[in-house]
Amino acid sequence: MSLRVLIVPDKFKGTLTARRAAEAIALGWSQARPRDVLELLPMADGGDGFGEVLGHLLGAERRICDTVDSARRLRAAEWWLQRSSATAIIETAQVNGLALLPTGQFHPDVLDTFGIGAVFQQAASEGARRLFVGIGGSATNDGGFGIARALGWSFWDVQGQEIQTWTELAKLTRVEPPLQALSFDQLTIAVDVANPLLGSYGASRIYGPQKGLRESDFPKAEACLARMAEVMTQFHGEDFSVLPGAGAAGGLGFGLKVFCQGAFRSGGDIFSQLAGLEERIQHADLIITGEGAMDTQTLMGKGVGVIAEAAARAGKPCLCLAGSIAAEVTEVPWPKFKSYAIVPDIALLEEAKSNAFICLQRMAAWAGREHG
Repeated sequence: MSLRVLIVPDKFKGTLTARRAAEAIALGWSQARPRDVLELLPMADGGDGFGEVLGHLLGAERRICDTVDSARRLRAAEWWLQRSSATAIIETAQVNGLALLPTGQFHPDVLDTFGIGAVFQQAASEGARRLFVGIGGSATNDGGFGIARALGWSFWDVQGQEIQTWTELAKLTRVEPPLQALSFDQLTIAVDVANPLLGSYGASRIYGPQKGLRESDFPKAEACLARMAEVMTQFHGEDFSVLPGAGAAGGLGFGLKVFCQGAFRSGGDIFSQLAGLEERIQHADLIITGEGAMDTQTLMGKGVGVIAEAAARAGKPCLCLAGSIAAEVTEVPWPKFKSYAIVPDIALLEEAKSNAFICLQRMAAWAGREHG
């Protein structure tokens, strides 16, 4: 009996885009079950690949912006524009992405989000009135200080000296908005985490280490972001640093909120709505998803968790093909859910990374044989 199979994986970070992952799964599954009807729907929840996935869903044109990356090196960044609806899709990791930098060469103290401002300005100049901005995958921890300066905001200390780097923000006493602010009818900040800006669950302490922040760096980073949050609370009359998502992307979520009047929304929810995910799941007999590492964040609704929850609501079986499964993931809250791991069942870690497409294809064929 043939099945209608919806294949909707996230990226396998560092090895496969969501589209390549979908193609590998489809190829392997077809080897085991050639009569099944497959639908490929690559997903993104706000991080790397967000622009390509949403651009494809909206039928948007790929655009190029000449700017600089987080280390101020020249960078041609991609973004997408759907002209009829004046909608732009911006993936900030195209500018300040951690994957763009050589490992261990740059400390977050010398990185910022300045280059993202040029993409916003180009989107506005080409007529965009509505922005979807995916902010995951960042290398920066500047709280959006860089993009604010790129858009014309200025920051001053008590002696009337302009602050040039985010690591001087502990001295901040006042901000000045641009004389002519860049504005959009709607700016949606697509986030895949719910962290506040500050504290033990904030940007610096939770995500800083993967970007190069050491424990000894935390007090300084926290003091700088806390002072900016305090001054912006005085400016707006409201503390936005406590909002879920303010700590996303090294505080870029906070920056887009206070400097660009953005609104937070789950990247997974944005994808689900634009893709018509619920309806596609209703028409499928089986859902296959996947990601590089299935861990506790998956269980909290990130990436694959979005798909698993939607499948569970529809009462449909769901398989997850992951690169690896964290030891702490012993139970999942979704019925009719089964997970498979490439490492160690199919390959060791080194081979899984160097031959990710083939390993995922083999895993899909294995899962298909088990299912049939």
